[in-house]
Amino acid sequence: MSVEIIFKIAAIGILASVVCTILKNSGKDDIATLVSLAAVVITLLMVLNLISDLFVAIRQLFSLY
Repeated sequence: MSVEIIFKIAAIGILASVVCTILKNSGKDDIATLVSLAAVVITLLMVLNLISDLFVAIRQLFSLY
């Protein structure tokens, strides 16, 4: 794992924040909420993938399976 995953998560957050602000200023609050929810889901999927890789590494380290 490198620092690029942190940059990806930060970029998703910044992009979602900008899009949400633009949508809220134009009166589309419901779509802004969906955009922020989509950003959270995408970020969670990225983090879950990393956690899965961590568990695989721990399993291989201790030869559990």
